[in-house]
Amino acid sequence: MTLARRVARIGLPVLGGALVGLSLPPLAPWPLGVIGMAIVICSLSGRSWAGRLGAGLLAGLGQFAIGLAWAIQFNVAGYVVLVIAESAIIGLGLSLTPGRGALRIPAAAATLTLAEWVRETWPFGGLPLGSATLGQMGGPLQFSARLGGPLLVLFTLALAGGGLGELVVAAATRPREDRPSLLSSLSFMMAAAALAGAGSVASPTISAAASERPLRVAIVQGGGKRGLNQLQVPPSTVFDAAVSETKQIRGHPDLILWPEDVVAMGSTPFEGSAVEAALAGIAREHHATLVAGVTQDVGRASFLNEVVAIGPDGKIVATFEKVHRVPFGEYVPYRGFFSHLANLNDVSRDAMPGRGSGMVATPAGRFAVLVSYEVFFADRGRSGVRAGGQVILVPTNTSSYSNGQAPAQEIAASRLQALEEGRYVLQAAPTGYSAVISPSGVVLDRSALSTPGVIEATVPAIGSETPYETLGDLPVLIGALALLALGWAVAGVSLPSNPIRRRRRRSPSR
Repeated sequence: MTLARRVARIGLPVLGGALVGLSLPPLAPWPLGVIGMAIVICSLSGRSWAGRLGAGLLAGLGQFAIGLAWAIQFNVAGYVVLVIAESAIIGLGLSLTPGRGALRIPAAAATLTLAEWVRETWPFGGLPLGSATLGQMGGPLQFSARLGGPLLVLFTLALAGGGLGELVVAAATRPREDRPSLLSSLSFMMAAAALAGAGSVASPTISAAASERPLRVAIVQGGGKRGLNQLQVPPSTVFDAAVSETKQIRGHPDLILWPEDVVAMGSTPFEGSAVEAALAGIAREHHATLVAGVTQDVGRASFLNEVVAIGPDGKIVATFEKVHRVPFGEYVPYRGFFSHLANLNDVSRDAMPGRGSGMVATPAGRFAVLVSYEVFFADRGRSGVRAGGQVILVPTNTSSYSNGQAPAQEIAASRLQALEEGRYVLQAAPTGYSAVISPSGVVLDRSALSTPGVIEATVPAIGSETPYETLGDLPVLIGALALLALGWAVAGVSLPSNPIRRRRRRSPSR
């Protein structure tokens, strides 16, 4: 093998993965993800099992080194381990892809989909940040989310990218002889377009009750300094900023939405406190339901991360405790073990895991609540909506990130939730991004980072179901497994024969 060929075999997967990473918010547009996926899948052709494993690992390194760059500010060693671990999942997934056969491209898309499912669930509950699906928000492939959630978006992206790559390779090398490859690559791209098209027509409908009286909302962003911990940004400053901006609200909205943990109680109980009385006064003054994030300590080692809803009469009408906690951010798994490897002072207490669907019933309406990190998990949005939530609320706190990469990915995740569930999404963050997002994934209004402000909007409640809300991830997972098995079956049938060659005996010399 020549040096140039060796360099290409290593460089192409890295390049493809890097292009996928660059397609993630807030960097480059969605077409870069399709091109990157085309390069990654085409680079698998002709490789052995070990070669596909290596190519997948290199592609993952290219993608996650960029897509998870936000983690560097917290811990460089942790960032390196995180990138390697996530890349290993992609590598192991692509190692299962058949290296040849007519269904090589769909099988590769299937293995990438299964690998993404693993990433979303393991380890420590999964890490969907840095996913290639987030880079497709705003592009035509995003609409497949209505049919099969983020996994189907990933499959559609891989199928379109793989078909594009196969088309380019076939067109560049002996077009007449490779006409079957041209046709198959076009069919893969058409299948991806069909999935996206079917999702785009599965539009949700506004419920009759909501169409008579749309929901008037005010999303409060206090603004101010961004920092890694409470020593850099005191909780009292965050609370005071939210109170100050709430005074800018005019009129009587139905809902006032504050961000996550904007009320930090410490060891003082929230109920019966002066802070509760202040929030009750705001709710009564505006004749509105106020939804705010509240944290309070429980003993020496734990704390609660809740969302509290206070009705127009000043009384608490509902509470919801965050279910999906951030590993190493809100709790430390296997704390005894990891305490020997890193300084855990910044995560001195573990958030207590909540339970429940996430649906919160209030005088303003029934809401599906996703607290911050939960917005990256499709099952949390689906849970709250299936329980009756007609609008999705995302109180969050991304003020610890020094740049806009993680907040931009969170906005993409909120857009994905809007598409999956066919609901309006209202997101509130203390320093941004706060936003209003339509059921079509369009950002109708968005704040700037660190600036104070109030976003006021009128949104209807949605009462219909999307196919994804009804069926969930199971059909996509079953389909991916079936495609992978079929891909291997076709590859086995198409393998060239390898007859045993008989040695010719030398005739005796004469």
